[in-house]
Amino acid sequence: MSEPQATHPSAMAERKNAPAEATPTTERPVLAVFDFDGTLTTADSLGAFLHLHLGTPGWAWALLRQSPVLMAYVLRWVPNDRAKAALLQQTLRGASQARLDECAERLVQRWLPRHLNTWALDELQAHQQAGHTCVLLSASLDVYLGPVARALDIPHLICTGLAMQDGRCTGRLSTPNCHGEEKWQRLQAWFAWQGQPREAWELHAYGDTRGDLAVLRQADQAWLRGRPWQG
Repeated sequence: MSEPQATHPSAMAERKNAPAEATPTTERPVLAVFDFDGTLTTADSLGAFLHLHLGTPGWAWALLRQSPVLMAYVLRWVPNDRAKAALLQQTLRGASQARLDECAERLVQRWLPRHLNTWALDELQAHQQAGHTCVLLSASLDVYLGPVARALDIPHLICTGLAMQDGRCTGRLSTPNCHGEEKWQRLQAWFAWQGQPREAWELHAYGDTRGDLAVLRQADQAWLRGRPWQG
């Protein structure tokens, strides 16, 4: 199975393979873009990853310390990126690359098979079998989405980068949080990197929250929580 390789400073990873097969020459190639948490999965992956890293007591203590910020986020008093930044500073600062890689592999081996969304996985595999180009587009962290993308055989990854320095995590992001409008900005950058405009593709997009709507609005076919969606 091929490994996605970094090709863009904004935590974008891709494998340069042949473009999606377009059966009749008059049709555009299909690009299938999948959100991760709540779309390809049935649960939140960041919490699962942090739980693996910290253990149950450490994760419970981190949630307790971050509870004011997390509650403010739930009430929409604090934006997504600020809540995530506070949580990552608390939980990942100082973690070694080796430790994060170990937790990422455990996430793929133990957590992912139990939390895949069967309907979305079937959609992904149907696109893959048809030779369509598939992209994993998520606000989750590159440190574990790289192994996830390899496990699911998704060659193109666009996500949130985690900053490392001297082999250890700084607890900061190396890119803007890939959420909401940022998702669409990143996908536009991907189109530019491919040398093909948005209009060159038949875009199919899959999401589950308002954070995915910026991409779903641009799609030729969109699905929200497993149902066809029109903005």
